[in-house]
Amino acid sequence: MLVNMNQMLSLTRKNHFAVGAYNVSNSELLKASVEQCEADNAPGIIAVHPTEMAYAKDDFFAYVLQRIKNSRVPFVLHLDHGDTINNVARAIHNGFSSVMIDASLEPWDDNVAVTKQTVDMCHLVGVSVEAELGTIGQTGNHIKEHLKNGIYTKPEDAAKFVEETGVDTLAVGIGTAHGIYPSDVEPKIRIDILKEILAAVDVPLVLHGGSSNPDDQIAEAVKTGISKVNISSDYKYAFFKKAREILKEDDGWDPNNLFPKAIDAAKEVVHHKNELFNSVGKADLYKDMSPWRNEFL
Repeated sequence: MLVNMNQMLSLTRKNHFAVGAYNVSNSELLKASVEQCEADNAPGIIAVHPTEMAYAKDDFFAYVLQRIKNSRVPFVLHLDHGDTINNVARAIHNGFSSVMIDASLEPWDDNVAVTKQTVDMCHLVGVSVEAELGTIGQTGNHIKEHLKNGIYTKPEDAAKFVEETGVDTLAVGIGTAHGIYPSDVEPKIRIDILKEILAAVDVPLVLHGGSSNPDDQIAEAVKTGISKVNISSDYKYAFFKKAREILKEDDGWDPNNLFPKAIDAAKEVVHHKNELFNSVGKADLYKDMSPWRNEFL
């Protein structure tokens, strides 16, 4: 069943769980995330970055929509970190039920302006909008600087931003970074800041950079009130690690030999995340919800 993000996250806080957003760019990653969410009876979000959308091409998303619309569990098809109005328009054209517009690195006025423009456009066709305030860092050379200096979301800014833009969900900077952390870096999610933001705004909050963080910190963030957690690197790492192992055994030249075990490895991670987010079994909460329909597409 396809729903938009407003529908998906409307049940999270009061039922004390979060929904995992799993980035996909091919049918194998889609299979891993969708099939495991179905096995867990867990709601799921299929996230697609603009670079993934450019790689996969529009025809792929016709298949994605067909697959998740016919699922017995609810899914959102979501544009992750859309950086231009053109990317947003393409996502809407492809049937996405939710988009993110990320202008968090721009000055305040520019972030507000492009976010509001996106909201005004998307709400005409029932598409939910996520934005970002504060900065979720990047791994690699910048991770230590990011975690040291902590570009955190200010609660008062969050309240003002939501009011001025009308955004549906907000990604906040509370100490995470994208990707896999270096071995000598220990991340720290600032639960104290999260609590302050939750008290200041009434829209669902999103945790980006969900991979590679300690389980206890993620669980605490979900328990405190995070509604959506983005996962990409963790389950892709498991997928490609297994694929490399099979290729070394000279047994992987045919897709039906290479991919099944790699998909199973990715599914193990998705299952672990669904358990961590307390979303296993929560698909039943949506059984009376009407599927998202967009008559303009």
